[in-house]
Amino acid sequence: MLRNLASSLFLTERDAEFDPTPPKVKGRIVTTIQKAKEVRPLVEKCITIARRALVHQQAAQQFGTDAERGTDAWKAWRRSSQWQEWCAARGPVVTAHRQLLRLLRDKQAVRVLMADVAPQFESRDGGYTRILRLAKPRLGDAGTRAILEFVGRNDRPVQRSERPAFEDVEETTPEPSTTEAAAETVDDNS
Repeated sequence: MLRNLASSLFLTERDAEFDPTPPKVKGRIVTTIQKAKEVRPLVEKCITIARRALVHQQAAQQFGTDAERGTDAWKAWRRSSQWQEWCAARGPVVTAHRQLLRLLRDKQAVRVLMADVAPQFESRDGGYTRILRLAKPRLGDAGTRAILEFVGRNDRPVQRSERPAFEDVEETTPEPSTTEAAAETVDDNS
């Protein structure tokens, strides 16, 4: 159940243009508060594994080739020492991919995680998700609902209000009104 929940969270990030049921909001699912708290460590662990593989993936790109597979240029690259270096640099990426497949058991979710989600959190060291409690309980069993979403995706921008600019007004002492003057005379008499 937790694997499916984590996979569905990652799959909300995919390009669902031709999907019959696209997600309403990318990077967000609605579930119960208990399920959200249980699946959060799994999601965070998967993102951390994918994020650590990004460094190796970028290192492997410098040894790669742009030639199409099966062409003479590709075959020459395959026989060169660059291919050996590419394989050595690509090894941790393949290992991370296999670990994610073991955890999620969904190839499409792993593909989306490695391609779309991990680069979003490249400079962040943990705390990739947030749980927001919803006010309305679930119909039927009145379970407490919550939103599990990625941090930074649906954040509202902080808007600072501007301090009002007051015109320079000459300081004059206002004349007391008649009720205030009457109240002062009553206090003086007592």
